[in-house]
Amino acid sequence: MPFLTALVALVGAVCLLDLALTLGVIRKLREHADLISRSSAGGGAERPPMLPAGEVAAPFDAVDTAGEPVSRDALTGRTLVGFFTPSCDACTERMPGFLADAAAFPGGRDRVLAVIAAGEGEDPSAYRDRLGGVARVVVEPHRTGIAKALAVRGLPTFCVLDETGRVVETGLPSDRSPVPA
Repeated sequence: MPFLTALVALVGAVCLLDLALTLGVIRKLREHADLISRSSAGGGAERPPMLPAGEVAAPFDAVDTAGEPVSRDALTGRTLVGFFTPSCDACTERMPGFLADAAAFPGGRDRVLAVIAAGEGEDPSAYRDRLGGVARVVVEPHRTGIAKALAVRGLPTFCVLDETGRVVETGLPSDRSPVPA
């Protein structure tokens, strides 16, 4: 009989411990949900990763990897712009879509701009080599230059600018579904 009493007491203690741990997990999940809802609150919508469509980029001046100047005021038509960084797995995953869209973009390489945000110790050469065939490539430090002019807050990010530097569309052209007739 003492064995049975000890076993029941042990099972009761394990159940109480399990209940306490479950209540702790539920409390942490609620805190986490509150943090997520507060961080994404801002008029009820998520903060976009860059300037939204309709906004105009701040003036910018840069030099591409071929030594040619790149600026907002030198845009001559619709320009596809992509922002990448070498340490970003999502950038690597989205690269083929950008390359395909850039190859098909009206105006060719002169109307496609790839911006590589490279931090200290990051080697942008692999991205530069892949993007150089279809785009003018600019390598600049994180959150400076062109990225700052377009208020880029997340990578990879893509947009189409018009000749005035206004964001016409965000995302890749291939990401948008065709509109049914």
